[in-house]
Amino acid sequence: MEKTITDDLEALLDILPPRIRQPLVDTEDRRELLEVVLDLGRLPEARFAKREVTLDEGEVTEEDIEYVTERISSFGGDNRAGIERTLHRISAIRNRKGRIVGLTCRVGRAVYGTIHIIEDLVQTGKSILLLGRPGVGKTTMLREVARVLGTEFGKRVIIVDTSNEIAGDGDIPHPAIGHARRMQVTTPTMQHAVMIEAVENHMPEVIVIDEIGTALEAQAARTIAERGVQLVGTAHGNTLENLMMNPTLADLIGGIQSVTLGDEEARRRGTQKSILERMSAPTFDILVEIQDWDRVTIHLDVGEAVDTILRGQPPATETRWPGENGEVHIERVIPEVTERRTPVQKQAIKKDSNHRLFLFGVNRGRMEQVADDMQVSLELVNSLENATLLVTSKKYYRQKPKKVKEAEAFNVPIFVLRGNTPPQIRQLLNTIYPTKVPRQSSSFEQALTEAEQAVEQVKGGEETVELSPQSAYIRRLQHLIAERNALASQSTGKDPNRRVRIFRG
Repeated sequence: MEKTITDDLEALLDILPPRIRQPLVDTEDRRELLEVVLDLGRLPEARFAKREVTLDEGEVTEEDIEYVTERISSFGGDNRAGIERTLHRISAIRNRKGRIVGLTCRVGRAVYGTIHIIEDLVQTGKSILLLGRPGVGKTTMLREVARVLGTEFGKRVIIVDTSNEIAGDGDIPHPAIGHARRMQVTTPTMQHAVMIEAVENHMPEVIVIDEIGTALEAQAARTIAERGVQLVGTAHGNTLENLMMNPTLADLIGGIQSVTLGDEEARRRGTQKSILERMSAPTFDILVEIQDWDRVTIHLDVGEAVDTILRGQPPATETRWPGENGEVHIERVIPEVTERRTPVQKQAIKKDSNHRLFLFGVNRGRMEQVADDMQVSLELVNSLENATLLVTSKKYYRQKPKKVKEAEAFNVPIFVLRGNTPPQIRQLLNTIYPTKVPRQSSSFEQALTEAEQAVEQVKGGEETVELSPQSAYIRRLQHLIAERNALASQSTGKDPNRRVRIFRG
């Protein structure tokens, strides 16, 4: 599906003072405008996708700011306002007395066709969580999900629109949401209550919510999902790992708890006695990490992905991007050797410690340096005929060059690195030399191991042991380990150097 963009740009330009508006009117690439920044006592600026420009040589005055605020709606509790029947957002910066001293006038665009690459997932009825850095298009994609489900698939869709960013300012929602209905939120602190109200009062099949950011909102999301309503939302964070480290939002992906195993069970699993496990089923079934406007990485089973990460292994992912002819390219990344051999041959490859690697599009010096650091003896060959494994990067593999096709024709296994970086190379060596290289512990496991060692030290006579700085969530898990061993603990210092101290109570 070809993308169609509407932006009502003239409506935004009309609220700007004439001396600031005119340079934008005269700019040929104004359709690439992202936002206009007006800060008291500074020169007005316009930010485009690839550049920033000064709009006037005169500083922004109180009259300029007042000119804008008189032509927009009232600011809410989140310091955001809008222009009726548009998607534009005006955000205020206030001084200590509450007076507005800065404005960010952000262009809101309705982009039709943005969910083409995940439309099959949206149709499944499963709950989907979108993540991504600011400005990457989360809200735009969320708006399109609401329109497609409500208009093209005839579902009862309710949008909980806290800042009027999804459906626009004013009482009449923007046409970009199609047949979906919109519930406005009087104040951001009431978002969770409106989420529950939407389920109880309006019998939706789908609820769309932007920026889940508090514990109450996470609890409301779980309540909605448990009632059988499809939930499509966004949350603060760029990746699944971000959510796992966030104690407020971890419940969205099932929550994480520290579990103490018995001696026999720990030996059977080959782990330490204290391990991290998922507490419950995730609120969201599928997680989409938006890498760019036209590229996403997908975790098709959030529960399985979380469990895999907690075991210290990278999860399998699926990366998608649109082709020139409207088709969707899908690349499945499984953190193992990608080969074209039979299962018997595959087992032989994994057990063979005498690998001969042919590098294609991978930095040889970097590979050798990582191998030296890990004390692995590499055998690198200069011809594919002598190789037992071709190692390439995702960029080269996607282009299907001649060497990759030859490797597939000769049944030479191919290992695809997600990036030409030391961590990815280290993962490769861990995979093909499992008996020589100890598996790298995750940050979770390292923190638990450190706490366990501290417990043993205190039991052995140490008066007190301080652990290394950790996030609030990991500190909480370390406190649990101390408590289960009948020891006292407390957090000391200030972030980012706040740490746990374990001692006898």
